[in-house]
Amino acid sequence: MSHPNASPPSTTPPPRALRALSEFLRLEAAGGIVLIVAAVLAMVAANSPLVSAYEAFRELPVHLRVGALEIAKPLLLWINDGLMAVFFLLVALEIKRETLSGQLASRAQLLLPMVCAAAGVAAPALLFVAFNRGDADAMRGWAVPTATDIAFALGVLALLGSRVPSGMKLLLSTIAVVDDLIAILIIALFYSHGLSTAALAWAGAAIAGMWLLNRRGVMRLAPYLVLGVVLWVCVLKSGVHATLAGVVTGLMIPHVRGTGDERAHSPLETLEHALHPWVAYAILPLFAFVNAGLVLHGMSPADMLQPLPLGVVIGLLVGKPVGIVGAALLMRAFGWARFPDGMDLRAMLGLGLMCGIGFTMSLFIASLAYRDPARYEEAVLGVLVASLLSAVLGFLWLRASLPARSKVD
Repeated sequence: MSHPNASPPSTTPPPRALRALSEFLRLEAAGGIVLIVAAVLAMVAANSPLVSAYEAFRELPVHLRVGALEIAKPLLLWINDGLMAVFFLLVALEIKRETLSGQLASRAQLLLPMVCAAAGVAAPALLFVAFNRGDADAMRGWAVPTATDIAFALGVLALLGSRVPSGMKLLLSTIAVVDDLIAILIIALFYSHGLSTAALAWAGAAIAGMWLLNRRGVMRLAPYLVLGVVLWVCVLKSGVHATLAGVVTGLMIPHVRGTGDERAHSPLETLEHALHPWVAYAILPLFAFVNAGLVLHGMSPADMLQPLPLGVVIGLLVGKPVGIVGAALLMRAFGWARFPDGMDLRAMLGLGLMCGIGFTMSLFIASLAYRDPARYEEAVLGVLVASLLSAVLGFLWLRASLPARSKVD
């Protein structure tokens, strides 16, 4: 995510170590750094004598019972279905704010990132299908290489310092917001199963309740969040993926547009700022830790050449830049949009490579697409290799392509 909550400075200077930590947490890319650490720890745990403890942690049974209602899942699914609903809540808040009063509020600002994001989803999906069209089971993961991990991408961009023009950061962030919206629609349309009419009816009642609160101008967060929890339980039992409850709840939170003191009273912004550090520094790293633990023992380079992981790698590493850069060039050729200030074709290609870092959302979609552990591991292998290659190649390309700047873009 790209909007950290920077708290105002204290009147009493904190100790040096606390000041350093505070500055670290203010970095736009700090969440990406924490994600990287969590993924590395997962790989270490899965390929060391700690593997038994790691698997026991993932499979730890967690039971919740309230009267006749019982939810029993391993910790892995509580994280993927429960905590990730909070992540999607934050994504929905960000999308709504950007649409009403941010980067997506203007047609001129929206056109280029929307077309680039759509092409950056279509091209990887088509490449994946080209590699796996003869395997119906593998084809369930066609959407795995379509997502961009904004935290990782911004983490890599941060390593380039002042070379990165502000227009590139803005375009990357906006493409990622639209990318997240497309991913939400894909999950809703293609990864729901065994629908329960009764549970969906109760979910509809919870949504209607939030809509009425919004229409009546209720600005307190508590009623929306209580109904959001009810909605999550109903959606969990309905067969639609539970994380979509977070999306709907986020879209129902009221947002007050305006400037100055008026913005401080927006429930949406209040909740977004409160959730961001928890999502960036706890929920997403925990998700990465329990999902990125790929066991490498017994694998060989030939495994990477299997159609499923190869389709993911080619989709992210080649499909993302081809789709994004191709769309941007067409938009410019027809005079419908221009490259942001400070960006030329080489910089746009570097941005396309950065968008091939798929980690969080790609792993999440893989967990929905593949119930077979072997298939899931193939998808994880592809995501990890593609994200690493995209990060390294994108960094090297931009370092060679972007001119050094003094201090500001």
